Amino acid sequence: MLDLNKIIALSVVVFTLAGCSSTGDEIEPSPLVSINSEKSITKVWSQNIGSNFGDKYHQLTPGVSANSIIVTDAEGKVSSYDLLSGKKLWSTDLDSAISSGVGANRDVAIVATYTGDVIALSAASGEIKWQVAIGGEVVSQAQLNEKLAVLQMVNGDIIALDLLTGEQNWAYTSNQPKLTLRGNSSPLVALDATLAGLDNGKFIALDNANGNVLWEHRVNIAKGKSDIERLTDVDGKPILYKNVIYVPGYRGNLTAINPFNAQVLWRKEYSSYRGLAAANNSIYLSTDNDIVHGISAQSAAELWRQDLLLNRTITTPATLTGQVVVGDVQGYLHFLSQEDGHFVARYKLGGALVGDMLVKDDLLYVLSNNGRLTALSIK
Repeated sequence: MLDLNKIIALSVVVFTLAGCSSTGDEIEPSPLVSINSEKSITKVWSQNIGSNFGDKYHQLTPGVSANSIIVTDAEGKVSSYDLLSGKKLWSTDLDSAISSGVGANRDVAIVATYTGDVIALSAASGEIKWQVAIGGEVVSQAQLNEKLAVLQMVNGDIIALDLLTGEQNWAYTSNQPKLTLRGNSSPLVALDATLAGLDNGKFIALDNANGNVLWEHRVNIAKGKSDIERLTDVDGKPILYKNVIYVPGYRGNLTAINPFNAQVLWRKEYSSYRGLAAANNSIYLSTDNDIVHGISAQSAAELWRQDLLLNRTITTPATLTGQVVVGDVQGYLHFLSQEDGHFVARYKLGGALVGDMLVKDDLLYVLSNNGRLTALSIK
């Protein structure tokens, strides 16, 4: 399989997506429009987590464990901070660069290294509980239930490890196209099943007891003649909202699936390599051309679109107290109304905003590429 760095694929090679002119000059991010601020953004706390990420594309999303948020820097320092105060609780230097976001529950935090090791740390102390080699790179967060840590590898394989020991319970091998975007979706892991999007355009449900396929759907169909034109990755993390799974796809569809009978409820053509957010009976989506959409969760009708952020390389949306939030490559956070998508506030953070943001108890947590973790509130 030939991996294509996502920033290269989307910002340099594929001119129609990258916003590059015929002369090869990069088009600048669209200028910020003037807005009437209706909301006030307050910085609750901010911490320097260690080394920065520069201009690197990454999926190093922090994880939440009980009353703490756990994050890794670019060089392998994993740290835990109190959610409300930002006080550092512990820090562990793993002496190995981390490739994945932090998967966490109340007891454990899990990261993966570029050398193919998966490391479990105590969420309370940062002590290493176990470390195993899985033979491949992971860039997305491990997803946990009470017994398993499930990781989706860059090569498309999915592996389930015993949460207590790190021993492999099962593995699923997928057939990958020869050209994919670099990056992966994180699976949804329930008690009995794991649901995952693949780079071949399929969405599958796996039995957590043995890894067998329970059902699968092709949510994206390859089109065009070249390998680049035929990219069909499911790289954005799906969400479960009101007992329906919503799956984003690159150069494909946003698909709604009933997980109980595997029925596709609707499909609508949107192209995205980002994840989704949901609230107010709506699904919120950042497409690969930097347009934010509000979509009816039930009917797939488009409720609104915000197209004034073109070429700003916006993030996966997050929802916060009636607002939709996206970050951009220049370090701005844009707050949109969930009702109609108009701008209600804007906030500048230092460093590009690339990874997914987190919301917990009405606070927004943002990891900037300059190595700062910031908690914000909105009123």
